[in-house]
Amino acid sequence: MSPAEISAELGFRLKSRRLALRMTQEELAARTDLNVGTIKNLEAKTAGSALDTLIRIAGVLGVSDQFETLFVARPKSISQMEQLATAPRVRARRSRHQ
Repeated sequence: MSPAEISAELGFRLKSRRLALRMTQEELAARTDLNVGTIKNLEAKTAGSALDTLIRIAGVLGVSDQFETLFVARPKSISQMEQLATAPRVRARRSRHQ
């Protein structure tokens, strides 16, 4: 995978995992002490994001192939899978101050 493909895939996985946890970008930003814009950039794989930097470093260190296992949700039991499948979905609300 190229760095751009890795970045796109990780941004998608990050967003998917956040949504699976029914968390808004604002909630994730608050819980990680990051700016909402940083979360948006990571999910949208904006050029120059911290994710791009991390991918370049990982490539030089020879560990970029290990990104494949990041953000993969693995339910622990059948009951947990059933709960995830039947749980109501919550949509994030857009802030008027963006």
